[in-house]
Amino acid sequence: MIEFFIKGGPLLYPIVFCSILALGIFLERLWVFARVRRGAQELAKKVENHLFKDEKAEAIALCEVSKNPLGRIILTALNLAGKPRDRIKQEVEEIGELETLVVNRYLGLLSTIATISPLLGLLGTVIGMIQAFNVIAVQGVGTPATLGVGISQALITTAAGLSVAIPAILLHRYLASRAGLLIVEIEEHSLHIVNIISK
Repeated sequence: MIEFFIKGGPLLYPIVFCSILALGIFLERLWVFARVRRGAQELAKKVENHLFKDEKAEAIALCEVSKNPLGRIILTALNLAGKPRDRIKQEVEEIGELETLVVNRYLGLLSTIATISPLLGLLGTVIGMIQAFNVIAVQGVGTPATLGVGISQALITTAAGLSVAIPAILLHRYLASRAGLLIVEIEEHSLHIVNIISK
């Protein structure tokens, strides 16, 4: 592995860093998605039970201590109880757009990693080919061994960049899909609570 890094040149290090960062983002987002989804379901159920028992104060207190994005959304709806449904819905949608930003956090960075990794590999390829042509300019065509270092660096960085970019694209698409579904679930919980409050 050490020999592989040496042959790949200095650009292999940022490519490896990008791969570690992409994996970290993927695992962190999976954990956040699971926590937010589970918390939203539990919170919505508890708030609904309080509202059916006409325990608005308890529902507000529950939302105030909740760290789930849905808690702040429902709190907005509860504070507007008694207002027209359209106004409550509009306020809930506005605060919902802000609160659900936590769901999409770091997805842009993951997309950037997927874009920049093959570019780093391409830059390594260019540098490797420049070295190979410099050898030809100084020593002539010579033997394949004289060109091996530059060409090897070019091929290794290209392969490494693509090896990071392809999984990063797939992971980004998967997380974006999961994020979309989670936001829809939060919206459904929010509208359900709004309907209860309106009645």
